[in-house]
Amino acid sequence: MAARRVTARDVAQRAGVSQSTVSYVLNDTPNQTIPESTRARVREAAQDLGYRPSAAARALRRGASESVLVVLPDAPIGEAMAQALEAVSAVLEPHGLTVVYRRQKEATGLTALWHELMPAAVASLVGLPVEESAEIEAAGIPVVGSSLDLDRPDTFTVPQEAIGRLHVAHLTSRGHRRIAFAASTDPAVGLFLHRRLRGVRHECADRGLPEPVVVDVPLTQEGATRAVRDLVERPNPPTAISAYNDDIAFAVLAGMREAGLTAPDDLAVIGVDDLPLAPFAVPPLTSVDIHSDVVGREIGRMVLRRLKPGLDLPAPLREAALDLVQRATT
Repeated sequence: MAARRVTARDVAQRAGVSQSTVSYVLNDTPNQTIPESTRARVREAAQDLGYRPSAAARALRRGASESVLVVLPDAPIGEAMAQALEAVSAVLEPHGLTVVYRRQKEATGLTALWHELMPAAVASLVGLPVEESAEIEAAGIPVVGSSLDLDRPDTFTVPQEAIGRLHVAHLTSRGHRRIAFAASTDPAVGLFLHRRLRGVRHECADRGLPEPVVVDVPLTQEGATRAVRDLVERPNPPTAISAYNDDIAFAVLAGMREAGLTAPDDLAVIGVDDLPLAPFAVPPLTSVDIHSDVVGREIGRMVLRRLKPGLDLPAPLREAALDLVQRATT
């Protein structure tokens, strides 16, 4: 049977004082004329009983906690997202701020969560709706974060359309004019996928290229092979593939091997994220590095600029850098 949790009432009974006195003493509440002997008695009782005030209770009494609520998109957390989250924590934790993560579901807002947590700040990795940001700010809680192709002055932009445009620009520089887009079959990534595909389409149109063929690529050997064969068996098949991300690009390369094709001779392939495994693909994968760690650090610094304005921090960034890393697949 689990031991009963020690409460402020237990401390009050041991010290012979009221619960409010226990609260005042243990939370160092100002403007309270409590004799030092009483304070010592309360602290001794709390130590003897092993009592620690809960973080949530302290947060509600202060009106804010020492936590930062980081809102994640309702999408799979892959290597790139994990790198960003680690970087956010690495920036904030040395300043005594604890990072709490929450997925943002379209059907539910954050109102109940931030009211309960009362965080020191809210940081979103995809940009909160303007109305929700305003509501949280009105409660005295700073809101910062990144956004996707949105012209928002309170956010750091990770330009998704620019990724698609960069793919097409690189592939055309390598002589390709018929380009396909390899899409993920996971509906949860639509927030990112549709913007990247839009960039591919716009850049193809601007360069006078045919409309890109779109093919769904499942993350299975059989599904990826079927998708590749569907592309190469078309009339005037594409000669290059812009993949939604590196995982899809890896699947395309696996499907090509099964179909007896090689990159870049039969199909050039380019991905996104420049994952640590990209150089070890067969052949090594060309990719776009969105510098997820830089994105995370900048979001952390945005929080610090609002909470600790006196800190000496690097100049703020407005937009993530996109770097094409060319390898053997193009």
